Amino acid sequence: MARPACTPVSSRSRESKAGLRYISLALETLFPPLSLCEEEVRYLKLYFATKNVHKYLEAREILSEYGLEVERLAVSKVEIQSESLEEIARFAVESIEASGAVFVEDAGLFVEALKGFPGPYSSYVYSTIGCRGLLKLMEGVRNRKAYFESAVALKLPDGRILSFEGFVEGVIAEEERGKEGFGFDPVFVPEGQDRTFAEMDRAEKCRISHRGRALRAMADWISRAL
Repeated sequence: MARPACTPVSSRSRESKAGLRYISLALETLFPPLSLCEEEVRYLKLYFATKNVHKYLEAREILSEYGLEVERLAVSKVEIQSESLEEIARFAVESIEASGAVFVEDAGLFVEALKGFPGPYSSYVYSTIGCRGLLKLMEGVRNRKAYFESAVALKLPDGRILSFEGFVEGVIAEEERGKEGFGFDPVFVPEGQDRTFAEMDRAEKCRISHRGRALRAMADWISRAL
């Protein structure tokens, strides 16, 4: 189903807690009032299209705060090459069919000294050179600023798509630290913290992570639609 003409609306907010400054960005597409009736939304079936079990477990924990249940769809996604995580996520979710609402999440690590690399190619870069390869690229580099970005694209049962994004700033550690999490978690220290994501348990990471912020923006929208 083709999406109706729409005007993108974006809003940014900065918060500070325990010395941790972060950016939370939620992109919503402006539509007429939700066409689904209240009962349809209240019992909306929510699916997360991902083969990454770690992502699913994080999403399940985050969305449970809102009383939302989510099931995993371990399906292959159509992925495009783009500098925009939001564009990648939106394109991927368009082709996925589900009996309820379905969402896709794409994330990337953007390192300032590497001009934003690996960015939207983070998954491929991690699978090829891993954390050790990234640290090798950062040898002798004093500017270790970086940020994680998460983009969530939610497709409603009527075919409309909404996008939500979350960011967390930090630095690249000098070495791998921690055994929790996945991906580049062992080398990323969130701003205001002295531990990497991999040194935190799942609940602690989800409270401050880019993925947590994007998913909470989505859950807030769903809650407002009730």
